[in-house]
Amino acid sequence: MAKKAMVEREQKRQKLVQRYAAKRQALKDIANDDSRPMEERFKARLKLAQLPRNSSPTRLHNRCQISGRPKAYYRKLKISRIALRDLASEGQIPGMVKSSW
Repeated sequence: MAKKAMVEREQKRQKLVQRYAAKRQALKDIANDDSRPMEERFKARLKLAQLPRNSSPTRLHNRCQISGRPKAYYRKLKISRIALRDLASEGQIPGMVKSSW
């Protein structure tokens, strides 16, 4: 099980990303628009730099929804390999059987 603080920190980052997504995209559009004057584009870049760092989507890290584990994460299922194995052994995932030989 992951540290509770790490899981909560990641949830806080997700909320910040959602809150600032529209503002960040608007500033990026202004900054990358070649038809606008250079001063306006530069001001947009400065405003973009003043946004909170954790509001950037690149700072997000995928974590297992069951255990909070940051590694060995299956995107399609949103859980880690260990949680997947446990659920498959219990018969919780339809059509999935743990192999044994």
